[in-house]
Amino acid sequence: MLRKYRLGIISLFFCFLLIGLTGCQFGGSTEEKMYDHLEEAVALEDQFREQQEPLAKAEKKEQEIYDDIVALSMDEFDEVEKLSKQAEENTDKRLEYLKKEKESIDEAYKEFEEIKDLTEDLEGDAAKKDAKTLIETMDKRYEAYEKLNKEYEEAVKQDKKLYSSLQDKELTLEQLQEQIKVVNDQYSKVSEHKEEFNKYTTEFNEAKKTFYQSAELDVNYSE
Repeated sequence: MLRKYRLGIISLFFCFLLIGLTGCQFGGSTEEKMYDHLEEAVALEDQFREQQEPLAKAEKKEQEIYDDIVALSMDEFDEVEKLSKQAEENTDKRLEYLKKEKESIDEAYKEFEEIKDLTEDLEGDAAKKDAKTLIETMDKRYEAYEKLNKEYEEAVKQDKKLYSSLQDKELTLEQLQEQIKVVNDQYSKVSEHKEEFNKYTTEFNEAKKTFYQSAELDVNYSE
């Protein structure tokens, strides 16, 4: 039986968290209203962050089950079938965590969009320019997440298909190799979109700092 690789979800997401701010109470001017929407968007990604630990645990458990499976021979089919069903059930948990994660990102982006209509009311040209850069960067970040989420969801579904196939006594080595290749190719796509999402998140954090400076907002940063 061939071994497939797995990209760890913990490495996918723990490095993308948006920078939050502390110690500021705004809400009056256009700049302050934009600040409030931006920081509320960060807060709304809390559920996104909260899904990372259970998602990582589910991945780790699934990898351990898979390792147990590949250590068996088809002469031990009953045990292969039992473990494959466990792994298949585990993919459902990952999909549920992924769903909650996306709901969080969607809510945060919706909140972020509230700043778009406020941009033209900014007084300084530098603040307007930096706000537009901020918006463009966040739009790219959100688009990158949409792609990442879609490809990762497909990867989990291909995992599930693999585990289901292992429960078939008539499964051939050729069929197994083909499905493992599909899984590996799919996780390669996930990796590419992960890098893109990381890139835009880093750029967004920098763009937000620049905007706060040009908008003359006195803020304290926390990671």
